[in-house]
Amino acid sequence: MKLLLVEDDRKIVDYLRKGLVEAGFAVDVAFRGDDGLHLAQVCDYDLIVLDVMLPGLDGWSIIGELRGSGRQTPVLFLTAMDAVHDRVRGLELGADDYLVKPFAFSEFLARVRSVLRRGAVRNNDVLQIADLELDATRFTASRAGRKLELTPKEFGLLALLARRAGDVLSRTLIAEQVWDMNFDSDSNVVDVHIRRLRAKVDDPFPAKLIHTVRGVGYVLEVRA
Repeated sequence: MKLLLVEDDRKIVDYLRKGLVEAGFAVDVAFRGDDGLHLAQVCDYDLIVLDVMLPGLDGWSIIGELRGSGRQTPVLFLTAMDAVHDRVRGLELGADDYLVKPFAFSEFLARVRSVLRRGAVRNNDVLQIADLELDATRFTASRAGRKLELTPKEFGLLALLARRAGDVLSRTLIAEQVWDMNFDSDSNVVDVHIRRLRAKVDDPFPAKLIHTVRGVGYVLEVRA
C-alpha cells in the first residue's frame, strides 16, 4: 500500500517514514502543502497523512480541495492542534481520523490500519486470484485455505502483483512501488524477493501464479 505524508517537520518525516517502510508501506513525502495537494491530485494513494500547519497551503485547504473535487482518498490528520473545535473541524471537512502530536508510533500505526480497514469495507478490498486470497488492510494472505507467513515486504510485493493481476510489471515499477526507490540495474533486490515469495506462494502448490516475462518483469496470473 502507498501512503502520502504531508509534513514539514523533517525529524517527524524521517521517524514516520522509517516505521511505515518497516511495516510494509511505500511512502511519498511532501514538505509543503501545495506540493502535497498536487501529489494527492495526480497520484493514487491508499491514505494521506496530513499536518494542518504547513507552508504553501494549510491542511484545512488541502482536504477541502480534495473533497470538493470528489476525491475520497482516506485522510488522517496528524497535528499539534489539539483543541476540540480543531478536531471537529477536521472531521467535518472529511477526515477519517485525527491524531494529536506528540504521539506514540504504535498508536499512529494502529490508526493507519484502522482507517485502511474502514476503506476496505467500503471498497471490498479483499483480493482473490484463483485460490490465493489477500486482505490488504489486515496484512493476511492465504492459498487454498492455508495461511501464508509473509514478511511485510513480501506481502507488499504480493499485494502489488495481485492488484495488477494479468499486467506485466517491470522491475523498475516494482522497486518504486514496494521499496519506494529508484531501481538500480545492478541491484537484484526485486529478483531475490520474487524467489522468496515463490517459495511460499507457488512451490507448495501444483498451480503456479507468479511468472517471469524475460527481459520485462513479472506477472501474477492463472495459466493453463
